[in-house]
Amino acid sequence: MAKVCEICGKGVRTGNTIVRHGLAKKKGGIGLHTTAVNRRRFLPNLQRIRVVEKGGRVRRTVCAACIKAGRVTKA
Repeated sequence: MAKVCEICGKGVRTGNTIVRHGLAKKKGGIGLHTTAVNRRRFLPNLQRIRVVEKGGRVRRTVCAACIKAGRVTKA
């Protein structure tokens, strides 16, 4: 199953987790230093729900934002 909303097309985004060590200059240290940068994935909040579509009921993978916005009508 693809991690994509079938209504708006929202999908997986990529980013970084940044690890910083050291004491901040404000607290008397020499400042924070980046010690590691790792790739990560931001996953959409997808729900598998029954939706009324063309008079019938079908299962769709829809993000929570579309459900809250009322872009789909739950069966």
